[in-house]
Amino acid sequence: MSKKVNVLLAAYNGEKYIKAQIDSILNQSYPNVELYVRDDGSKDGTLAIVREYEEKGLLHLEAGENVGFVKSFEWLIANGGEADYYAFSDQDDVWFEDKIKMAVEKLEHARENVPVLYFSNYDFYDGDLNFMAHRDGRTPNISFVNSLVDCVSLGFNSVFNRKAKDMVTEQMPEKSTGHDWWMYMVCAGMGEVIYDERPTVKYRRHNNNVSDGGDSFIKFQIWRFKRFFLNHYFHHIHEQIKEYSELYNEKLTPENQKALALFTRDGFHPLIALRKVFYPKKLRQKVVDEIFVRLVFLIGRL
Repeated sequence: MSKKVNVLLAAYNGEKYIKAQIDSILNQSYPNVELYVRDDGSKDGTLAIVREYEEKGLLHLEAGENVGFVKSFEWLIANGGEADYYAFSDQDDVWFEDKIKMAVEKLEHARENVPVLYFSNYDFYDGDLNFMAHRDGRTPNISFVNSLVDCVSLGFNSVFNRKAKDMVTEQMPEKSTGHDWWMYMVCAGMGEVIYDERPTVKYRRHNNNVSDGGDSFIKFQIWRFKRFFLNHYFHHIHEQIKEYSELYNEKLTPENQKALALFTRDGFHPLIALRKVFYPKKLRQKVVDEIFVRLVFLIGRL
């Protein structure tokens, strides 16, 4: 019998798109998929749409109070049933028919008894699901140090094994900035991360989604500058790294422990800042982000 895959979908006010996404999950070519949905206190018709599927026995539904997408996904990780593999799902994308099949084929050849994360390439579509572009074909920079300051895997393209699920559930974080980022850190630090260059998701890119490029190059750069320098973005990342250290430091290799210590120290120390500024390995994906993050080190924001 095929290995079982449980899909974890957190929904909130997604009545416009969620039916198409649920249908794409239920119509996967892989034969052993089960869907778990947690509604995060939606105020629109999302819950009614999902209940129709539940009444037909097509999915499991938890109608919860609004706790935010991070805690909603964490609830799903802890309560998403028994399976060999688990997949995150957003509510507004559409999966290719062979997405789960492709992921399982890769995961079946991964290391055993360690947390393993698979994530794939994806294509951009507009809100009406018209094709826009293929994503950049470059292979992401994947490393433990990268996972501390950047998340290259995204929830909608991530599938992980039971060991990863169990490790996260046993010590559920309180200061995670994202379910996908935390899973990436766990697998990059103590297991394996697999990237599939083949696209498996139709990723909706909404007009008001500035973080994905928006409608203007200048607007995007302004958003990028504000994110890096004018808010608490890196404070939250620092808190996330510190909690990760508290939970997992003893399980890391000496090399990863050394890297983690460099990025968890509190306060501004000129020599430590310079060590991070001139860290020899690439940290982010794009040159401009690499420059920005090293400037952040220099001024003591991380």
